Amino acid sequence: MVNFLPPPLVGLLAFLLLTLNSLFWVPILLLLALFKLLLPWRAARLRLDPLLVRVAEGWIACNSGWMALTQKTDWDVRGIDGLQRRGWYLVNCNHQTWADILVLQHLLSGRIPLLKFFLKQQLIWVPIMGLAWWALDFPFMRRHGEEVLRAHPELRARDQEVTRIACEKFSLIPTSVMNFCEGTRFTAAKHRQQNSPYRHLLKPKAGGIALALNVMGDKFHAILDVTIVYPDGAPDFWQFLCGRMRRVRVRVQTLPVPQELAEGDYAGDAAVREAFQQWLQQVWREKDAQIACLLDA
Repeated sequence: MVNFLPPPLVGLLAFLLLTLNSLFWVPILLLLALFKLLLPWRAARLRLDPLLVRVAEGWIACNSGWMALTQKTDWDVRGIDGLQRRGWYLVNCNHQTWADILVLQHLLSGRIPLLKFFLKQQLIWVPIMGLAWWALDFPFMRRHGEEVLRAHPELRARDQEVTRIACEKFSLIPTSVMNFCEGTRFTAAKHRQQNSPYRHLLKPKAGGIALALNVMGDKFHAILDVTIVYPDGAPDFWQFLCGRMRRVRVRVQTLPVPQELAEGDYAGDAAVREAFQQWLQQVWREKDAQIACLLDA
């Protein structure tokens, strides 16, 4: 542990370790991804994709190592026992900070298949990490406001096609499809702008999770509904690196896949869309109440 050092020095050390870890593993990922591009056949993917997953899990394990060295965090975690290492999960979580991703990877790596995230298109340009996410087949989505989508409905169809193609790839080997239904990190300003009906959450967007269920509903063993709470306030990324993530409370609830919704046509059936949105809003109401309890505990 290096917490006796001033926080800025801890942050610099953590950033250095994160960078060195990425510089070691990412070239290996890119080399395997190059082979995958040159050998675009199903048989080749079935051999190469597990290797890419092992490299990614090595990367995550090393991240957990430097986190243990630089963080002095009190972890209060429930609901992660009994999960299946070989299977398919659809994972949904509230989103407050970049640290959420490292928290999820730290807790779930080795317990369920590798988490694969839906990412904003702009994130492909993040140095080093963007290439790694591309190599691992993370789908990059363009975010459009409702006004833009109403004016250009073809944009909605384009993102739906990206989701469909990504989920077809995910169906080849056990995968955990990760989606932040809020679509962006929670802030008080965004909460006010949306006029969100939830105290601690932004409004959920059903499209990504619905399309994943439509394409892979027969594969998923369950839905993992994850709630992350930072009782001392959600740290930004620099605060996280500086070791200022003192307490984390995480609750994981295993939900059954709603087969009647998974088998419906979310894109083409308004009744299915309405039913799915009602289901997700109920999940969100329960999550909002859970967050309030965890913050008051």
